[in-house]
Amino acid sequence: MNSTATVPPNARDSDTGARFGPAEWSMSALMALIWGSSFLLIAIAIDDVDPGVVPLARVGFGAMALALIPAARRRLPRHTYPRLVFLGLVWMAIPFLLFPLAEQTTSSAVAGMINGALPVVTVAVTAVFVRAAPSRYRIAAVLVGFLGIALVSAGSLSEGGGADLRGIAMLIAAVLCYAVAVNIAAPLQRAHGSLPVILHVQLFAVLWTLPGGLSAFEPADITVEAVGALLVLGAIGTGMAFALYGLLLARTGPVRGMIGTYFTPVVAVVLGALVRSEPLHPLALVGMVVIIAGAAMTSRPDQSRPPAIDAVGSRSRQS
Repeated sequence: MNSTATVPPNARDSDTGARFGPAEWSMSALMALIWGSSFLLIAIAIDDVDPGVVPLARVGFGAMALALIPAARRRLPRHTYPRLVFLGLVWMAIPFLLFPLAEQTTSSAVAGMINGALPVVTVAVTAVFVRAAPSRYRIAAVLVGFLGIALVSAGSLSEGGGADLRGIAMLIAAVLCYAVAVNIAAPLQRAHGSLPVILHVQLFAVLWTLPGGLSAFEPADITVEAVGALLVLGAIGTGMAFALYGLLLARTGPVRGMIGTYFTPVVAVVLGALVRSEPLHPLALVGMVVIIAGAAMTSRPDQSRPPAIDAVGSRSRQS
């Protein structure tokens, strides 16, 4: 995932009575496959192109795909532009560069596992934004999630674990960027709609990533595999996936709408092992399970928790 989204204005505030049938399960499975495979696509792309090319390709292809949806092309008020410009940097330009840089020395499986902690990290960051401490239940969920990160990191940093300290640090920094961005993007999306905000953010991200992307681009490095990976990663994983996720949240509510996101680390691990024979340390696998448990705890409504924290915490996601 390297992508994140929040609930559109028409999403239900509660999952009470929300239908979750075969269509919703199919959409959730598709989201897990799309965002879970993004880490593999990044690894394939940087086999041939410089990591600096990846962010520009992602937001460029993503913006072109989203622009095909009429609702996404709606103009936004000018007073929102400063926040949109900043989101283009912290939501996309920076993390979209950190992931390929990290995956130079860290396996796509480990990247997917660390990224799975986004809901947990978002709860912690949101508590800082709203200046309200989470409930004991939420604190427990955060601690479980961070324990999972520690286990993944410890296992991955061991001999043959598929990561180094620099890569792990970059992955954690990218997840923190996503968590900060969610808190800034959420009110914008509630006020103006999910798709227009995302498209505008991607367009500003193009401006942020254009200098680095062009300077890192070498025509001789381009291969069919790299172009294919970047096209899918951008148009589908960074563009159209947001539209599908917004539709799923509108149909199911914010809690059950996140079901598919808990399986993205699993998809990343399986694809990394099958396609690239990436090493997996048993301790890292245990950590992945712990992260998923913490994320699941985070997604459950908590009546004792301040509404502002619970609302954002149950809407976060990134791949």
